[in-house]
Amino acid sequence: MTLGEFLQALRARLDPGALGLPRGGRRRVAGLRREEVAVLAGVSVDYYTRLEQGRERRPSAQVVEALARGLDLAEDERQHLFHLSGYAPPVGAPAHHVRPELARQLDRWPDQAAFVLDGTLEILAANALARALLSPLTASDNLARAVFQDPAGRTFYRDWEGAAHSTVAALRHNATRVPAAVLEPFVAELAASSEEFRALWAQQHVRGKSHAAKRLRHPVVGDLSLTYEALDVPGAPGQQVIIYDAEPGTPTAEAMALLRLHAETTV
Repeated sequence: MTLGEFLQALRARLDPGALGLPRGGRRRVAGLRREEVAVLAGVSVDYYTRLEQGRERRPSAQVVEALARGLDLAEDERQHLFHLSGYAPPVGAPAHHVRPELARQLDRWPDQAAFVLDGTLEILAANALARALLSPLTASDNLARAVFQDPAGRTFYRDWEGAAHSTVAALRHNATRVPAAVLEPFVAELAASSEEFRALWAQQHVRGKSHAAKRLRHPVVGDLSLTYEALDVPGAPGQQVIIYDAEPGTPTAEAMALLRLHAETTV
């Protein structure tokens, strides 16, 4: 699909009333008129017509953003519009809230520790087992602070050096997913408080969270050998669901069951 074809398809299916335009009057075509799209995007009718007809193939990023904003596109549509125009989508504002449906889903994994992270590794939501698992950490609301600013993190992460490397690499990876106005002050805070963070940040390693092993030490149930999976949250740029799991039949699985019971009895 070309940019012009996508714009035509969008225009045909959009509801004028939903965009604050009058629905009345006789319309020869469904959806919006070209003149209405031009007004919403702040461009001339002639220029917009050239876009649809393929006579203008490389609009500026500002025009693409104006079209996405004026047509009130969903995030996936916005990204597609930028890709068709030859641009990588600019980083949008981070989502600070977790959809209620997703938050409820976390509680449907009672045997796994599940939580939602944003691009600065802030924990936005967590199920009961995740809260119990992370409870030894003073900075249990942010994994980067837990590693570099929380003395308890040195004991909690049995392989602290590995955790430190992966944390910094994840933050480097998220630099393209988090606005600079959000990430840069956070990085400056960590750099000011930790010489180890400064050294690792300077190495420029980049690795997003996907799946890996985690070796932890919990004061209630002892040593744990877990694996985690990281799943991107559709429609919430920068957010990931992290699921910590234990192999069935192992001492760690038994320890996680005890931790779950401990969490239920100490609420």
